[in-house]
Amino acid sequence: MTAKPGISFEFFPPRNLDQSFRLWETARVLAPLMPDFVSVTYGAGGTTRQLTHEAVTALTSHCGLNVAAHLTCVDATRDETMKIVDDYAAVGVREIVALRGDAPQGQAKFTVHEDGFASSVELIEAIAKRGGFTIRVGAYPEPHPESPDTAADVAWLKRKIDAGASSAMTQFFFEPETFFRFRDACAAAGIDAPILPGILPIQGWAGAKRFAERCGTSVPAWADEAFSKAGKEGEARLAHELCVDLCEKLIAGGVDRLHFYTLNKPDLTLAVCEALGVHPQPGLSQVA
Repeated sequence: MTAKPGISFEFFPPRNLDQSFRLWETARVLAPLMPDFVSVTYGAGGTTRQLTHEAVTALTSHCGLNVAAHLTCVDATRDETMKIVDDYAAVGVREIVALRGDAPQGQAKFTVHEDGFASSVELIEAIAKRGGFTIRVGAYPEPHPESPDTAADVAWLKRKIDAGASSAMTQFFFEPETFFRFRDACAAAGIDAPILPGILPIQGWAGAKRFAERCGTSVPAWADEAFSKAGKEGEARLAHELCVDLCEKLIAGGVDRLHFYTLNKPDLTLAVCEALGVHPQPGLSQVA
């Protein structure tokens, strides 16, 4: 029997009424699992900055969840960015996921705002200097699309931890060895902060492959073959089995916390957590 892991979830902010209902249903279903925290993303290029702030505020005020708000350097001055930090503090948010962020739509690469933060390290330093927040960051067990190799990603992660971040969540991956190699490289580089593996419950294989391509996540041939053989009828069962197997292997390898990318679809994430021994707590099934 594997040990019961700590868990956390990632949500994205709704862009319309239907997506708002989906976010609230996701929170309603998953909150009783008592996650360590939930994070709320920005859209590419900071396109959902206001929506993210509204979702973070609502989840903090009405759901009793510890919310980690994503914050990026994209398309904002330093003062504007730190005003968002102050606004989060005012509504009780105490955790931030500090990221450089992706380029706005139509731009080939990230461009530093004239009066903005040039990197995630600068953003982390500013938040740490202000105080009052737990700072989390992203990590890449396979090379970031703009990085030459994993060694460069490890070195950059160390800079982020040294700047004031206390933990990292990785991009998703399909094989446990991918995470273990990265974890070992981080340890060899002197990184002792917790690194939470990012887990993507596969809601649809075609979509997961497209997502992987954008993120620089390699797709194993065996997974492609397995989903091809499973067909539409067997895809959901295979997705559940593979996700549970991945999590169990990570836990057996010493991982004690898992971060799930829910895509605001709670059912598969809930089923995987229950298979790992993490069950809803009685009396916590309602979102206010």
